[in-house]
Amino acid sequence: MAIKKESGLSDYELARQEKIAKNQALLQQLQLDAAQAGVASKAKAKSSAHSAGQKRKRTVEKKIKEEDNGPRRTSARLQGIIADSEVAHVKEEKDAEAFREEQKIKRQRVSEDINLLDAVVNGQTWNRSGNWLSAVGPAQPGERTFTVQDVKDTTDKELKALRERMSNLQLWENMSPARIKITPERIYSLGFHPTEDKALVFAGDKLGNLGLFDGSQKTKSEPTDEDEEGDEDEVEPAISTFKIHTRTISAFQFSPHDPNALLSASYDSSIRKLDLAHGTAVEIYAPGDRSADEPISGVELSRTDPNLLHFSTLSGSFGLHDLRTPSTETVELFQLSEKKIGGFSLHPASPHLLATASLDRTLKLWDLRKITGKGPNRSPALLAEHESRLSVSHASFNAAGQIATASYDDTVKIHTVPTNPTDTLDSSPSTVIPHNNQTGRWVTILRAQWQLQPPDGIQKFAIGNMNRFVDIYTGEGKQVAQLGGEGITAVPAVAMLHPTQEWVAAGTASGKLCLWL
Repeated sequence: MAIKKESGLSDYELARQEKIAKNQALLQQLQLDAAQAGVASKAKAKSSAHSAGQKRKRTVEKKIKEEDNGPRRTSARLQGIIADSEVAHVKEEKDAEAFREEQKIKRQRVSEDINLLDAVVNGQTWNRSGNWLSAVGPAQPGERTFTVQDVKDTTDKELKALRERMSNLQLWENMSPARIKITPERIYSLGFHPTEDKALVFAGDKLGNLGLFDGSQKTKSEPTDEDEEGDEDEVEPAISTFKIHTRTISAFQFSPHDPNALLSASYDSSIRKLDLAHGTAVEIYAPGDRSADEPISGVELSRTDPNLLHFSTLSGSFGLHDLRTPSTETVELFQLSEKKIGGFSLHPASPHLLATASLDRTLKLWDLRKITGKGPNRSPALLAEHESRLSVSHASFNAAGQIATASYDDTVKIHTVPTNPTDTLDSSPSTVIPHNNQTGRWVTILRAQWQLQPPDGIQKFAIGNMNRFVDIYTGEGKQVAQLGGEGITAVPAVAMLHPTQEWVAAGTASGKLCLWL
């Protein structure tokens, strides 16, 4: 843009004005180019953003007024609330008030009844069997749950006399249990020989060893004249050990027809008959295929038929074998459970009644006289079934027709079965005893084992205690003794009463024997 000279300005002033005009023209051209390229001026963009922000602020403020649904922690930035604004202070006060009200409600006392099924927040659930307290905390070795004071406080004279008599049983005095290693490995099965002349205890371990201990032996020699102070020399106990199986001896039974015959079942898929008189162990049942893996969990010979053998397996089957036939043959083989049968028992007075305990959490009662179905579906008639919250470890009949079971739901249940039950048999237990059965990995599963022929006529069973005792209960579920003593360094998990004498034996995971006489 040229500056006219007629304006009366000097040459210097004219040159300056002309330079200013060129700069302004250049600036306008740059702004025009920027607008065409989509690049806005900073000042203009800031002003535009500020206007848009004000509009969003008003919209959010209106939304806050409409919503009042309690405390919701939402970013103020995402809501378009400007920091340190009046709206931000109002929101902060509302959030704080809502939080205080929430905490007040949580601390407020509840007056209504509380159902423990609805109140569980962690740990085991309440199963209404009265066993909840036993699951609180781990086992406490040496801590009694049945004391001398409990015996003194007994008001029933007969029960008190029984408690005093059973509680007075003492550990074998000749030696500490820590020195009586009846088997090399963990004890899985244990029992008394039926003889009443002396306490003969047999135990089967994890590796197929069978140990024998004679409770009548002496382990201290008589003092001689050479012993100036009359000291007695202790000797090791006499123990006989035989390896009659290649795997765990899961169960055994003394034949009710021959006291010299011991039937042993094993996880090596075989059942053997140990002839104590001749010193031989003969295989009386095993699969035809020697490579077959069919671990056997239980064995029992019929009390009415000396040739009819019953057995159960870890695959859930139950079989009958005639001892007069080849060892590889079975009379019947029923699939009674999809999971392992941990143990079974026959009714002593009515051996056609079968009770099975399974990993599927059930106790089932069957009638072997009534076989239904065809082929793989053949099975005895199911008379009753009771389901526990967790697996049922074992089922044991007594002479009175009661079944005792131990379950991982921390209960021992007693079921009463009539001699001739009907199809509408009640499956609910008559007695439920709280009992810690959480054996874990290194302790043999606890089993309730009845005394077969109690001399006083009172039905009793023994079961190991995780606090390193043995508990004795009656058929009515009343505890009569808790046996312990010095030298018990592990849980006496496998416990048994003598069939006719008030003697008690128990085995531990270290292969040690505890004997109370």
